[in-house]
Amino acid sequence: MTYVLALTGGIATGKSTADQFFEKQNIPIVDCDKIAHDLMKPKNASWQAIKDNFGEEYLNDDQTINRKKLGQLVFSDKSALNKLNQLTHPLIFDKTIQKIESYQNEDMVILDAPVYFESGWDKKNIADGILVITLPETVQIDRLKQRNNLTDEEARMRIKSQIPLDKKTQLADFVIENTGTIKELESKLEQLLNKIKKEG
Repeated sequence: MTYVLALTGGIATGKSTADQFFEKQNIPIVDCDKIAHDLMKPKNASWQAIKDNFGEEYLNDDQTINRKKLGQLVFSDKSALNKLNQLTHPLIFDKTIQKIESYQNEDMVILDAPVYFESGWDKKNIADGILVITLPETVQIDRLKQRNNLTDEEARMRIKSQIPLDKKTQLADFVIENTGTIKELESKLEQLLNKIKKEG
């Protein structure tokens, strides 16, 4: 039986660093962001849905989605964000389930799902355990501004588009605070893997 560990948290809390650690342990990762990006490529399902519902003004000259323009719209307009999610989340979910099933001979699979709770996936029982990586909001804003070259206001809007971290930690099976070095984060993740293996 494959143990599915859902990895979530907030934007810029350190999920990618956790993924790199799991990769080094040879644990397969199902990356929902990557699946979402693939579905947004020209002529793919999400691309078609966005073009049909938001219009061609959200496409670049080469027909790819203008992610910056779409991002500015959905992070400042809640109804547009809800609409986008309603269009794309079911497509991402179906593809994610297919991907998890393709790893059924593995002991463990990491499901990297940034909007795991926002999408209601916690109600669908697709994971055996949920790990939330958390940070104080001030640190999260600083990291997000640096990483995505955003203003203070843009960073706050993106963070506010997700369920607050303290709410996510209440819903999680495991919580890791990522306030230290990468080495410290890796050490915490290693302890967690040992704990899951012991209990499994």
